[in-house]
Amino acid sequence: DEVEYYREVRLMQSIEVSLAVAGLSADGSRFILRNDFRRGDGKACVKVTSTGGWLDLDARKLIAPPESLLAGLRTLPRTDDFRELPSSIREDGP
Repeated sequence: DEVEYYREVRLMQSIEVSLAVAGLSADGSRFILRNDFRRGDGKACVKVTSTGGWLDLDARKLIAPPESLLAGLRTLPRTDDFRELPSSIREDGP
């Protein structure tokens, strides 16, 4: 996670949070999600960028998500700086 702070938010102050995809591999095995936090006056206060991948806990390796989850990721809005990411899935050799 990378967090960029711009302005403070006070206790009980209204904020709006948006979610967008900043990067995604074709198979969905890697992703970058961005949350933008804005105060009630519209001024940006925080940007949180999270980079991740899907891990098969039994096999201990990166995998593609289920098709329904990938379809959901593909419907999210994209950031202006969206980029296609390489796949994290490695083909096992013989």
